[in-house]
Amino acid sequence: VQLVESGGGSVQAGGSLRLSCVASGFIFSYRDMHWYRQVPGKQRDLVATITSSGGSNFADSVKGRFEISRDNAKNTVYLQMNTMKPEDTAVYYCNVKIRRSVLGEPIDYWGQGTQVTVSS
Repeated sequence: VQLVESGGGSVQAGGSLRLSCVASGFIFSYRDMHWYRQVPGKQRDLVATITSSGGSNFADSVKGRFEISRDNAKNTVYLQMNTMKPEDTAVYYCNVKIRRSVLGEPIDYWGQGTQVTVSS
């Protein structure tokens, strides 16, 4: 399993960025995909999820500002971040959870992360 994020950078408050995550090593269309973020010294928090059927969920802190989408033909999941705030500053990670056996626990796979910095 490989997840490769891109699209991070610096933006001023109110601006937008779009993150991409290209996945390989598993059947992408079968899996829910997630975006997490982490700031130094804090836990990694779930930001958004898109299910295999295209449904989505968002953390309360980003509802109405962020959108998640997927292109199964490109094995890619996107996070569109709009009306960004300084508190969105974090390293953003793409994630997939794969259960390798019927009774086994799902294993978390992570990308390398991409830094997003929002200045006021």
